[in-house]
Formats: sequence, C-alpha cells, structure tokens
Amino acid sequence: MNVINIISLWMIPVIIGFILLYGTIKRVPTYETFVEGGKEGIQIAFSIIPYLVGMLVAITVFRESGALDFFMNLIRPYLMAIGIPADIVPLAIIRPISGNAALGITSDLIATHGPDSFIGRLASTMQGSTDTTLYILTVYFGAVGIRKMGDALKVGLWADFIAIIMSIIVVTLVFG
Repeated sequence: MNVINIISLWMIPVIIGFILLYGTIKRVPTYETFVEGGKEGIQIAFSIIPYLVGMLVAITVFRESGALDFFMNLIRPYLMAIGIPADIVPLAIIRPISGNAALGITSDLIATHGPDSFIGRLASTMQGSTDTTLYILTVYFGAVGIRKMGDALKVGLWADFIAIIMSIIVVTLVFG
C-alpha cells in the first residue's frame, strides 16, 4: 500500500476527529449538535420526497410517451447539417433535469458506440460539464421554501447550454 492510499484511507476519520476535538475545545455539545443535525437532515429528506417523485414522474412520462423520440426525429436533419450527432441530444435535454436519467443515457451511448468513440467521449464530457439544474431548483429550492427562482433557472439553464456547446466544440477539436 502506497502513501497516497494510506492518506486517503485515514483522511475522513482524521477530519471527523479534528471537528470533534475542536468542538470539545470550544465547549460545543458535539454529540447533541450531531443528533440535532441528523434530525434536521431527516426532516429535509421527507420534505423533498414529493418534489422528487413529481419530477421523476414527469421525466418518465416525457421519455415513455414518445415525445423525446418525436422531437429527435424532427431536429435530426438540422443537427446533421451542422455536424452534431443526433444521438447526443437526448443527453443534452435530460441532463439538466435528472442526473440518474442522464447517467443511464450516457451509459447506453458508451455501450453502443464505445468509450473511445467520438460520441462516447462527447457524452462523457457533457455528463461531467453540465449540472442537474431543474433537479436542484425543484428539490432544494422547494425544500427550503424558495418560490421565486426565475433568475436561478435562467442562469442555470444558460450555464448548461454553454457547457453543452463547449463540450461539442472541445471534443470536436481534440478528438474529431
């Protein structure tokens, strides 16, 4: 076992021990504070379940209804004209909505085209460059009661759009 593995194995216990020791020195009731944080975590988990279920149902309906396939067939000729592989578009659409669904699409693309293919590399880059904006807004903003999220939605989707475009440009320049 090398030094890096030993350090990584002990890093979390050392950090936890340091926090407990620091809290004790500062006379913070560490155990009681930990239990209170656990209670709050469980309450937050229960409060986000309705938002999570609603979002997952909407994603499933979108995919299973054929709306995604219809949309893909509609824009395929335009994508081919500008050199964007149509296979990547479902990932670009689903990624801001759901990380798990996007990971499933990425896995399918890699299994179909291979990890070293252009589409495999593009899917991997896109998966790592974008975020689940709608998931974050729905679940986390909903859990804390933030109702005005228009600006956050605009900025998040704009950042996802730029990340998707830049993924296509960078992967095309490097691997195309």
